[in-house]
Amino acid sequence: MRKTELLVPAGSLDVLKTAVIYGGDAVYIGGEAYGLRAKAKNFSTEDMKEGIRFAHERGVKVYVTANIFAHNDDIKEAAAYFEELKSIGPDALIISDPGMFTIAKNVCPEIDIHISTQANNTNYMTYKFWWDMGAKRVVSARELSLREIKEIRANIPEEMEIESFIHGAMCISYSGRCLLSNYLTGRDANQGACTHPCRWKYALMEEQRPGEYFPVEENERGTYIFNSKDLCMVEHIPEIVDAGIDSLKIEGRMKTALYVATVARTYRKALDDYAKGEDVYRANIPWYHEEIAKCTYRQFTTGFYFGKPSEEAQIYDSNTYINEFVYLGTVSEIDKQGLAVIEQKNKFCVGDPIEIMKPDGANITVEVLAMYDEKGEAVDSCPHPGQEIHLKLSETPKVHDIIRVSNEIAKR
Repeated sequence: MRKTELLVPAGSLDVLKTAVIYGGDAVYIGGEAYGLRAKAKNFSTEDMKEGIRFAHERGVKVYVTANIFAHNDDIKEAAAYFEELKSIGPDALIISDPGMFTIAKNVCPEIDIHISTQANNTNYMTYKFWWDMGAKRVVSARELSLREIKEIRANIPEEMEIESFIHGAMCISYSGRCLLSNYLTGRDANQGACTHPCRWKYALMEEQRPGEYFPVEENERGTYIFNSKDLCMVEHIPEIVDAGIDSLKIEGRMKTALYVATVARTYRKALDDYAKGEDVYRANIPWYHEEIAKCTYRQFTTGFYFGKPSEEAQIYDSNTYINEFVYLGTVSEIDKQGLAVIEQKNKFCVGDPIEIMKPDGANITVEVLAMYDEKGEAVDSCPHPGQEIHLKLSETPKVHDIIRVSNEIAKR
């Protein structure tokens, strides 16, 4: 069996640490330039250095995205950017543009290069091409079936790596090459500035009757004709491994720490259980489903893995997430009084039953006995996001534990 890597996204330093603690074998991040998630917080040079140090100390790799489709002006500064990355020392660069690939190969040949899914990698000859150019890994296009990936595996060098998405948002456009955002808003998805028009509500307007809107499909809630369900392959780990995929990639560099922790922890357990035996893995499938549903999602699909998806892979009546739990914060320290310190993300109150989410898979329901602001003054609730809060709970958590609350409690 090939060694299988769990690759987890991070849009900020705090989320990178969460990804590492909650089970990632590798983390992919974006710098302040050349990545396809311009709206993510992304990493400054200093944060990138700290993140790589934190990950490497725990045996986790870090990959940096530089996967825009570069224009002439981008190329002019690329060499200087790769020189900077060379000094920082990530484990690999994720690139889609041949020009950017050439510059990176010249500037930092000692850093592995992975070819992004944006490069439209749909056949084994493409994989061989990139291997001959010096790439170590190619990310498969989302449009491939497991049968096709297995055929690619059989026709490329044994030491070449295949990376495939196994969880997260799907794109309506082929291999993410979308022009909708650029056309409708002037913001280029292929330069990292996508406004996600695939999630908008659409209607039909006839030229001679401006202002009169007709639903594309008869539904009083609107029509979301481009709105895909989210990919989820947690109950298909045996098939994924059998296809010869080396790295299982979770989508979501703009997601919260709660999302990243929940998904990473669930897939970590699924992979570890499968390594123990398929019977162990299959016995725990209900737990994987229960846990994966505790973070935001749009309903699930298996995408193209078992053939071309039908109309059932789309969501036509809503573009909103299902959200069963609310993120309250991550424990950054235990203070001298034994209180858990968090940067609060959402409001909760003294007396609320909340949940401590631990990296090992445990979920512990506790009561908020007291809370104090940064001045040490007792407060009954914390309504201001970003506030430093010191918590006395019925059970003391540990640093890096995540605090969350069910949506039912949060809505009270």
